[in-house]
Amino acid sequence: MITAPRYAVNQYPVSVILAWVEAGTVAIPEIQRPFLWTATKVRNLLDSLYRGYPIGYLITWQNPDVKLKDGTTSFGKRMLIDGQQRVTALMAAVQGKKVVNQDYQHVRIRIAFQPITREFEVANSAIDKDPAWISDVAQVFNPLTDLFSLSEEYSQRNPAVAMKDVHAGLSQLQAIVANPIGIIDLAEDLDIETVTEIFVRVNASGVPLSQADFAMSKIAVNEEHDGDTIRKAIDYFCHLAVAPAYYTAIETNDPAFTQSHYWPAMQWLKKENDDLYDPSYTDMLRVALMVEFSRGQLKDLVSLLSGRNTETKQYEEAIIEDSFQHLSTGIYKFMNETSFKNLIMTIRSAGFVDASMVTSQNTLDFAYGLFLTLQDMGLPKGLIQKHVAKWFVMSLLTGRYSGSTESTIDRDIRQIREHGIVEYAQEIYRSELSEGFWEAGLVQALDTSSSSSPLFRVFEAAQVKMGDKGFLSQDLTVSALIAIKSDVHHIFPKEFLKSKGFPRTKYNQIANYVVTQSEINIAIGKKEPRVYFAELREQCNGGPLRYGTISDAATLAANLRAHCIPESIAEMTIRDYESFLQQRRVLMARKMRAYFESL
Repeated sequence: MITAPRYAVNQYPVSVILAWVEAGTVAIPEIQRPFLWTATKVRNLLDSLYRGYPIGYLITWQNPDVKLKDGTTSFGKRMLIDGQQRVTALMAAVQGKKVVNQDYQHVRIRIAFQPITREFEVANSAIDKDPAWISDVAQVFNPLTDLFSLSEEYSQRNPAVAMKDVHAGLSQLQAIVANPIGIIDLAEDLDIETVTEIFVRVNASGVPLSQADFAMSKIAVNEEHDGDTIRKAIDYFCHLAVAPAYYTAIETNDPAFTQSHYWPAMQWLKKENDDLYDPSYTDMLRVALMVEFSRGQLKDLVSLLSGRNTETKQYEEAIIEDSFQHLSTGIYKFMNETSFKNLIMTIRSAGFVDASMVTSQNTLDFAYGLFLTLQDMGLPKGLIQKHVAKWFVMSLLTGRYSGSTESTIDRDIRQIREHGIVEYAQEIYRSELSEGFWEAGLVQALDTSSSSSPLFRVFEAAQVKMGDKGFLSQDLTVSALIAIKSDVHHIFPKEFLKSKGFPRTKYNQIANYVVTQSEINIAIGKKEPRVYFAELREQCNGGPLRYGTISDAATLAANLRAHCIPESIAEMTIRDYESFLQQRRVLMARKMRAYFESL
């Protein structure tokens, strides 16, 4: 059976496409975001059009018609979902429009043209002074420009050049706006998953298009509900969280935005350098969706922002208005300094003192969404922190948000809203963290060579929480060593195991890792455990301090217990390595259980 096409392919002149964007018939959501292309790519795009080369298809998606409150219908605009950078580049070069650069400044991109050699170049001060160049092609495309007069002026500046040759070159340049560009118009009733799949299949660059991208596009093009300001608020917050120095650039270059209620809510970021949670726009949308809509799937946000009534299958302005109000509230809550810092404090107090320890952004997103949700539900601050910390650690231990992330978030947040955190959390802990998990499942899961494993990070967090000292250290804590990015030492040294023929998957087992000072790591070098532990015994009996400053047997034994290292390590040889790993996995699992139950 042949399926009918769910799209139409048409060819339109460049001038028509730009006119549509100018008139708002086609919405381009990226126009106020930082322009990612270099000026050289803009030059190359014009050169391709001049030479008659194809520049790829654009993809538009027809927004559905919306039923207004008075019963009339507002016809949906076409939204450009692929080709935004190309269209923005053409608007910049051909129409002389300003673009927003990485510093949020509105700047011109000027492309110069040499009408005799037919070359394009990015304009600069040298070209501006060179009479052989038209320093800004936007002048050629300006409808008020008389091409004959422009050719005559050029010939006067370059008397050796025939005016007819100049006019021919400029005429050919002006004609590129008549060149056709293919547009794939997707049917308005396609769901977001299908549109995403189409995008991936036809996009030669292979850049993935996420549901968050669709949501951001829906937000940006909705002028009636202040969508552009909401999108800027999201973009600016994410940018400032990573680079606080951009505060001044935003304040200087976008004074209109600084009059919005979002700007005061994010001003605290200008002095914030904590990188434990640097959210992306996907993170902010996901958290807002959890908190304000009790949902976890971003496709639902796209439907809500489109005004889709799930019962009638129609699109209604009232739903759009309500959805934008809730979204605005959710974004504003996300930005709240007190809430954000309380989340960070909660995660740090659970032992995750460095960004390297947080291996799942989705888990961190849920933690913040849970924090804000419980706050809305009126729970005391102390209880919120306790529940969030425990849920966060459980999620890392079980990889809860590493699979079907959005459906799991959706189910969890709905159940918490319906049944409360205490009842639902206990149900999840009983099923996910059973006796079998602690005694067998976790021990087996610790059999991995991935140094970025969330399980090793949870073990480190347990050590931080319990105030453990670094391996063979009497002074520096694990927390301090992680903060200064100290070494992860192999208890059975890596080079020693490699010399015995062990592969990477064996010598890099996380059960062979400990956090230690660099000088201790270097001092141990390639020595077999029984060798350097014999020297440690001597050190604890008045001998020279070869490895740290531990000088008595009781302190050494306590240090080994803190790192879940079996006492028999002192006598172990290469033949005992596999046994050592298994013994330590059991001890690590027990420590992690005690840590979780203490939260």
